[in-house]
This record gives sequence, structure tokens and C-alpha cells, in this order.
Amino acid sequence: MLIINGWLSDADTIISPHFNQRPCEEIRLLVIHNISLPPNQFNADSQTDYISDLFVGKLDCSHDPYFKGLVGLEVSAHCLITRSGRVKQYVSFLDRAWHAGRSSYQGITNCNDYSIGIELEGSDRIPYTDAQYDALIRLTKTLMVEYPKISIPSIVGHSDIAPNRKSDPGVAFDWIRFRKSL
Repeated sequence: MLIINGWLSDADTIISPHFNQRPCEEIRLLVIHNISLPPNQFNADSQTDYISDLFVGKLDCSHDPYFKGLVGLEVSAHCLITRSGRVKQYVSFLDRAWHAGRSSYQGITNCNDYSIGIELEGSDRIPYTDAQYDALIRLTKTLMVEYPKISIPSIVGHSDIAPNRKSDPGVAFDWIRFRKSL
């Protein structure tokens, strides 16, 4: 896995319009998220890829009652890892994806400014797949080489930077397994 000008050489590239330039901040934080649309349904490996549709601003909110709450939402992540371990990249690592929202890490707000956001297709209470862990570990090791300020202590969950708002990646995420593999 290589990063060339902020893009993974072997990921599926799907360009999101939901990003902007980073302020002059050094990348020093990796945030792990989860997402499933509709909740607890996994389809990012199919033609009905609602997650990608959301990240590129083309989600048809009439397809599911849950989507009504997503109308007008502009959100993205740098990458998504599907249940099969496939990696999709939406935003260059050099740019600021809109994944963290109101957030703070070690007293510094606006985590989007200095972080990379990785979404796992999943939910808080459903175990992630071996393929997802394998892909996440490979991706994380690559990011740690490219951005040496990212270290094991600066790899966190969305719940760590927005604790009163978010719970992902949830209790199903095996932090011990993940960190031991790094």
C-alpha cells in the first residue's frame, strides 16, 4: 500500500466534494469511525452503496425512512473499509475531510484540521470482520510511515474526541487486537 500525493495507490477512489484545505496543521491524529446505512445494514460492497452516495452528496433520501434525517448533510471521511476489507478513498489525506464534527483531542478542538478519518462499515455492537481488521492494520501502518506524528496513542475512536455525541467505533471494536497488530 502506497500513498502518492495524498492518495492510496490501491484503493477505490471516489471523489467527495465534502472537503476543504487543511489549515497549516500537521497530521497527527487518526480517528476510527463506523457507519452503516440504513443502520445495521451492510451494502457498501454492492451496487446500492448508500455510504458512498452520502459521502459524495448523492444519497437519495427517499430510499429509506432513516435517510430523511440525512437530508442536506455534508459529510465525508478519508477512507471507508467495507465488510470485505475493500478500501475506498473519498478525500486526499492532504485535505480536510468532514468526519469529526465538534471534537477535541488533548484540549485541541476541530480535530478535522489535523486528523485522518477512517470509517469501518459496521455498527457499535456487531463484530467487525477479519478482512476489515487486516485492511485497517495495513492502512494504519502505511499512514504511520507517511505521517510519523500518528502513533499508537494518537489513534482514537470518534467516541474519544466527541464523547457526549458519538459512540463509534463502539464496543464491538477490538482495540487490543488492533493495537497489538501495529
